[in-house]
Amino acid sequence: MNATKTIHVALIEDHDLTRMGLRTTIRKAGLEFVGEAATGRDGLELILNKRPNVAVVDIGLPDIDGIELTRELRKRQSDFPNPTQVLILTMHDNEDAVLSAFAAGATSYCTKEVYCTKEVATHNLVLAIRETAEGNSWIAPAIASIVLREAKKQPTQGSPQDPETVAIDALSNDARQLIETYPLTERELEILGLIAGGCSNAAIAEKLYITVGTVKTHVRSILNKLCVDDRTQAAVYGLRSGLIR
Repeated sequence: MNATKTIHVALIEDHDLTRMGLRTTIRKAGLEFVGEAATGRDGLELILNKRPNVAVVDIGLPDIDGIELTRELRKRQSDFPNPTQVLILTMHDNEDAVLSAFAAGATSYCTKEVYCTKEVATHNLVLAIRETAEGNSWIAPAIASIVLREAKKQPTQGSPQDPETVAIDALSNDARQLIETYPLTERELEILGLIAGGCSNAAIAEKLYITVGTVKTHVRSILNKLCVDDRTQAAVYGLRSGLIR
């Protein structure tokens, strides 16, 4: 997304004080706040009517939860050219909740205790929203460890799949050949490892003493070489292939 383009954000959160704090953070960051809701059903209608770039959605809503909201939104925006990206905000970092949100179609995953505090926390939330608006996955470190741990698991042959979780299969021969044909550079491997650790483009730039623009160039190259659509898929692919550990 062009840096000069306004990012429109909706907020779905049932706790009044938390919602007020998040609303203030979003507005102070210069993001366009398009509306808020305290329930999942109201939130779904808000998103469908306003069509924001990003919806910040609490996972524990009083009627339909954030996971069901995300799943329904994906169904109803399936033919939209620019569907709303969902950033799940949650107090829960347990495996079932994280993988269910991932399977439902959420783009980014943040833990509420980290992002509802002071300066650094609100700064990170804004980074997460901006990354999500670009279609990139922003994953809090505690949550990233769950997603990537699941990626390391080999699925049991012939075992039934839980529809609420994500199955990440071992690499095919074609995928392995792809890696051999278009190998990642040392710098790209380094960046892929940081992506797997839940780092945003800005955090990677700071760690490696390079510009955010340079990071984005490397990320595009990684996605192209691995033939994946986003950062989460790239991290999973890297773990499956043994490129990163």
